[in-house]
Amino acid sequence: MPDNTSKSFSLRPLEKPDLSSITRWFQEVGDLALFDRHSRVPYDLATSERLWNMSDTPQNADDKCWFAITSQPTGVVGIIGLERISPINRDAVIALYVDHAIRRQGIGIRASALILDFAFRQLGLNRVTSYYRKDNASSRDLTSQAGFEVEGTMRQAWFSDGKFHDMIVVGLLAEHWNTRRDALAEELGEATMIAFGDGKSSGSKWPPHRSVTH
Repeated sequence: MPDNTSKSFSLRPLEKPDLSSITRWFQEVGDLALFDRHSRVPYDLATSERLWNMSDTPQNADDKCWFAITSQPTGVVGIIGLERISPINRDAVIALYVDHAIRRQGIGIRASALILDFAFRQLGLNRVTSYYRKDNASSRDLTSQAGFEVEGTMRQAWFSDGKFHDMIVVGLLAEHWNTRRDALAEELGEATMIAFGDGKSSGSKWPPHRSVTH
């Protein structure tokens, strides 16, 4: 059913000052282990700067792009990005994290949809992949709603909480996104919006039907 809350959010490139929020979020080891199968130790600011390529000696990172999800007056409320962008294979991996305080408000699915539009319609990708721990129901539901299809299970590939978990691999092709896109926009409704910049163009906001008012 459509979301009846009236809110607007923005996406912009991740910046160094945003890392203080990320560092605070990832002090929660359990949440960190759901977000990233490679990380178990809480981040400090220096680690965040290195992981997001914002240290004093940054490395070339053409294979990734990360965005901050922001709102007024709260500021940064989440991050979303594309990793392992391949111009040859025309694919990438999508990842998302939303602050505990604003989860279950439809922000994650809208941000994901906007990034999928960006991946397929601006970068010209043909495929987007995602991975999640099998017991992560939120990621399962979000990727399913966006149109991703389960492609396989990597058995016992994710160690956390003292045991091995299966990891689910899901994928979405550009042609399937184009089929799913309009129906998803209708399902979500327009009361809650997320946009790049002012959201005046149809390709820079989600849902894509009208302009954003802040």
